[in-house]
Amino acid sequence: MSGLEKSLFNLKFTAKQLNRQAAKAGKDEVTEKNKLKKAIQQNHPDIAKIYAQNAIRKQNEKLNLLRLGSRIDAVASRVQTAVTMRQVTGSMAGVVKGMDGAMKAMDLEKISAVMDKFESQFEDLDVATGYYENATSSATAVGTPQDDVDRLIGQVADEAGVELQAEMKTPETGLKAGATAEEEREEGLGERLRALRN
Repeated sequence: MSGLEKSLFNLKFTAKQLNRQAAKAGKDEVTEKNKLKKAIQQNHPDIAKIYAQNAIRKQNEKLNLLRLGSRIDAVASRVQTAVTMRQVTGSMAGVVKGMDGAMKAMDLEKISAVMDKFESQFEDLDVATGYYENATSSATAVGTPQDDVDRLIGQVADEAGVELQAEMKTPETGLKAGATAEEEREEGLGERLRALRN
């Protein structure tokens, strides 16, 4: 532990001690006020004055301790910032050295070739995945009759007390237009997949 970190520890420890002492002074103030109240109830004005002075003194002591603790805590925060900055500076120096070594070892032509190859493989994978998803969704659609799907949706909606909207039922014209666009997309994917195989 460096000298700065030891100082930081000592400052934090002192601030905690001051806060504890301030809390104790606050409890003592409450105790003196309770004694003051009893003295007033028992009609002892001289004793009441003493307890009142004690309560005020404890209140002032508490405030002074809190102020001092706050100042020490502020100094501790500044020291903490200095410690952190020193650590960050050391880390940054190591990173800069590492980056220098990495920059010297880099071959931009190789990196470019690898990135181009990666992009090409990613596109091929995207085509294959799209074809697979399309094939499985078509197989699922063929395997499940539309009447059964509509009946189940209606049954669940009735159980839930929900009225089905007209939007749930697809108009025939919209269905045909969507099917045409889907067929074109499927045909394009099929061609790309055939090109990949060859």
